[in-house]
Amino acid sequence: MSRLSSKEQREVQEAGCPVPVDVRVADRAASVDGVPLLPGPGEEPQHAVLNHLHRLARTTGRPVLATVHDTRIGYVVSLQVNLDGSSTFTGDPVRMAAPAEPKEPAPAFPLRAVPEPPALSVPAVPEPPAPPVSPVPAPLAPGTVQAPTGVFGPPPVMSIPAPASVPAQAPVTPDEPVVDRDPDPRPTPARGFDAVAEEVLGDEPVTVTAEGAALLTEPMARINEAVRAGRIEAAAELAEGTVAEASAVLGDRHTEVLHLRELTAYIAYLAGDPLRAFHLSLDLARQRRQARDGEGAYGNVRSAATAWRGVRDPEHGLRLGRDLIDLWTQLTAEDGPAAGDMDELESARARMNRLTERARRAAENG
Repeated sequence: MSRLSSKEQREVQEAGCPVPVDVRVADRAASVDGVPLLPGPGEEPQHAVLNHLHRLARTTGRPVLATVHDTRIGYVVSLQVNLDGSSTFTGDPVRMAAPAEPKEPAPAFPLRAVPEPPALSVPAVPEPPAPPVSPVPAPLAPGTVQAPTGVFGPPPVMSIPAPASVPAQAPVTPDEPVVDRDPDPRPTPARGFDAVAEEVLGDEPVTVTAEGAALLTEPMARINEAVRAGRIEAAAELAEGTVAEASAVLGDRHTEVLHLRELTAYIAYLAGDPLRAFHLSLDLARQRRQARDGEGAYGNVRSAATAWRGVRDPEHGLRLGRDLIDLWTQLTAEDGPAAGDMDELESARARMNRLTERARRAAENG
């Protein structure tokens, strides 16, 4: 990874670039702007972060700045991810504050052999003493009831068939890989703005219905091309006009119109208008919940949450957060994926606590 010169760093600052993306890396977990990022199977968290930032750079058509807080190495690193996937440092690494229980920082991305565990000495277990043998009473006539004696009689004699011969299995050697059989190997689908970004970066415009394919294929191709080229304002104008035309022909609540509004909210987020992106996404979530579309409603809630994290004013963020979490909580009590993804809701509630503290400090200082 290369480093920007001092002159290049000043040019980046003077160019009016957006606020750097906040990245947190700890052990095997990572988050981007407070949204958890799950690495794929066998993927290191730093690679998952760089791939996510690269996709964001390609979508916006400009390099993405990021501030990475990596607790594994104990440093905060500022970097820039370019459109071609390369990355450069935009400043010197800064050591993070020492934790309550300091420990020696481990090197970044350590690769070390795992020593074989020593053999455990298992002490011999003494055999328990033989239980006293109770005398076996004489057999009774059929139908005779015997009074309880307070002790258990001998177990019944059962004829056990000889076990069938089982072919010997080859012993598992340490060199053989151990396969972790996941009972539910289905990957988590992309939701929210991540799902919209995948559609924008796809080869073909995505439509849901036959009438949508006939009416919207060409305008959606132009919108997606404008987003990929970084012409966000032009993409926003095209999206607004396409939504108006589709609503007049298909109706405001048609599936294709709702889909177009998702794209409009995403473009507003890329344009640096998180408030508009939030309100569009939350309105879509309410409409889809009324239509009993739990999957679609939860995806729009996740989009609203991403836009909400871009609202920096604590008082405004608290007002929006109450509406968001109220709808989110209702979805967890209904059919749909929200109930099985409580970690995201808890992350939003944690941000509400942080915003409350920031608002309190601002009121004290004001």
